[in-house]
Amino acid sequence: MEKVKQHFEEEAQEFDAIIRRLIPYYDQILDALVTALPFSQMQPISVVDLGCGTGTIARRIKDIYPQAQITCVDIAKKMLQIANVKLGDSDVRYQLANFEDYEFDTTYDVAVSSLALHHLVSDDDKIKFYKKIYGCLNPGGVFYNADVILGSSLHLQEVYVSKWRKYMRLEVSVEEIEQKWMPQHYDEDHPAKLMSQLAWLRDMGFAEVDVIWKYYNFAVYGGRKFAG
Repeated sequence: MEKVKQHFEEEAQEFDAIIRRLIPYYDQILDALVTALPFSQMQPISVVDLGCGTGTIARRIKDIYPQAQITCVDIAKKMLQIANVKLGDSDVRYQLANFEDYEFDTTYDVAVSSLALHHLVSDDDKIKFYKKIYGCLNPGGVFYNADVILGSSLHLQEVYVSKWRKYMRLEVSVEEIEQKWMPQHYDEDHPAKLMSQLAWLRDMGFAEVDVIWKYYNFAVYGGRKFAG
């Protein structure tokens, strides 16, 4: 995670511009995640944003749920500083921490994450953290993750990466893609198969598990915790 932290510290100022050049239909991803939340807009929901980055998801949630109380967790100090500019201090707290090691000090109605949990190295690490998220949710609470995923076969994975490269070429040079972004992806990212992740969520007790949005190797998915 130290290498990931270093990159995020270095890229924080340009992150919002970079992300739209690299991630297909990023605004659709944000909209899908936020519109999936099953609460009325005036509810004072409690939210934790894991790996919040510059606070983009939290800002979207706050725009729709103005009474939401949000905890933003990120490993990079500069990311949290930018999130603070976007969100202010009213009903928002900022936690400088590696989300994997973060000890939840309360429970939440909503846990969200965007382009972060693929940094967990192994499937076991991901399962352990998903269980931790399940444990921090109130009954009726939801968890939604927007992330890069693996295809279910080698062929599909090749298709996914080909489509991703094609998207990036719209605004990024081939040289930058092949010499910077793809090597960084293969070195630092550890995505898992989507079907496996959905099964993990069901097995640990999540209900209403679903895929809200998907474009090749990017997806928004999650589920809901019910009492009992």
